[in-house]
Amino acid sequence: QVQLVESGGGLVQTGGSLRLSCVASGRSVSRYDMGWFRQPPGKEREFVASGSWTGALTYYADSVKGRFTISRDSARNTVYLHANNLKPEDTAVYYCAAGPLSTRIADYDYWGQGTQVTVSS
Repeated sequence: QVQLVESGGGLVQTGGSLRLSCVASGRSVSRYDMGWFRQPPGKEREFVASGSWTGALTYYADSVKGRFTISRDSARNTVYLHANNLKPEDTAVYYCAAGPLSTRIADYDYWGQGTQVTVSS
């Protein structure tokens, strides 16, 4: 079993930045790669970014490429999502997930509770 806890969301103006954190705990945490997803209000959950625990592989949605970066601190079992140049369309609940490296929601085994990001125009 793996537990994931996100933090770092909040209200930010257009063009601002946030760093979201996801702390992972439980057995064999290092076996899992990590992903970030988001669910905008009234819409379905969508892929944002994913990365291997080694950091060798990363994937990004086209909508965030060049603005968001996924990184991890293996010693702290923590994955980050650095979100820069935020836009109102980035407003969503952001979730981290643990599972095989993928862009697909169905491939992930464990999910956090989510953290709200609101970008004002």
